[in-house]
Amino acid sequence: MTLQWTAVASFLYAEIAVLIIFCLPFIAAQRWQRIFNWNIWNRLSQFWNKGFLTMIIILIVLFLDALREVKKYSSADQTKEAKLQPNMYDHMHMKLFRAQRNLYISGFSLFLWLVLRRVITLINQLATAVSTSAALQIQVESANQAAKKYMEDNELLKQALADDKGEAGGKKEDSEETKVLKTEVKSLTEQLQRTTDGED
Repeated sequence: MTLQWTAVASFLYAEIAVLIIFCLPFIAAQRWQRIFNWNIWNRLSQFWNKGFLTMIIILIVLFLDALREVKKYSSADQTKEAKLQPNMYDHMHMKLFRAQRNLYISGFSLFLWLVLRRVITLINQLATAVSTSAALQIQVESANQAAKKYMEDNELLKQALADDKGEAGGKKEDSEETKVLKTEVKSLTEQLQRTTDGED
């Protein structure tokens, strides 16, 4: 293998190793996001898009070169001439095999490079969604606790109003305390309604 194809094969093996590490189930998405937020990645992020596109262009050029080589060595004219000489026939098949191998190596490298970028994007999105979900869960729990507290206060105020009415024994005019309690009940009911509307 020439130097360029050795480099592409090494790049392919490195991509496979990184993707396998990303797929390990015991490393959480939040941990990957913390790793991606290190200072070294922040410094390299300004060059990331340029490097990504440069690598795609290099891999596409190598893929097209390998495709050209495969077409060159698999043409019918080459095989007719090679059949006349057995050594040449074997040599042509050897070159065709190498061209096909290079085609597969460059094609898979290009494909995995695109997959690697997508996997990194999805890991970051998953970590963000998990942290947002946890924050929303905390908010829902606190809203539920507040709603329960308001409902208990509302029940206590209703009970106090009922007791006050029983003691008044048919007074037509409400006392000052009853008016205050009624306004409190009304305000707490409105707050409870706002809280339950906020949860929905």
